[in-house]
Amino acid sequence: MAAETMRPVLQGPGEAGGGRPDQAATTSAPEAMFGLTEEKVSEFGLTFGLTGFIAFMLFIIWNLARESKAGRLGTFVLFFVLAFGMLGFIAKQVLTWLLGL
Repeated sequence: MAAETMRPVLQGPGEAGGGRPDQAATTSAPEAMFGLTEEKVSEFGLTFGLTGFIAFMLFIIWNLARESKAGRLGTFVLFFVLAFGMLGFIAKQVLTWLLGL
């Protein structure tokens, strides 16, 4: 009888001893970019990035009111109606900060 050759059993990347080395499961901490974790980058973007975006939208509303010669009442209505959604987001952020959630 011919000697049988043993074929290695391939295992998935999460299993012990199997898979390719570049797919090995790691248990290290999440990678940081420039010393910042994903949580810090998200918090920074939500705080400053969205604040800048809201300021830009308010500028657009003001420019729209100025170019359309809306007057005081028209400008107030534009700001009230178009900026009302931003008010909810800002109120949520303030309440979260005040209550420490």
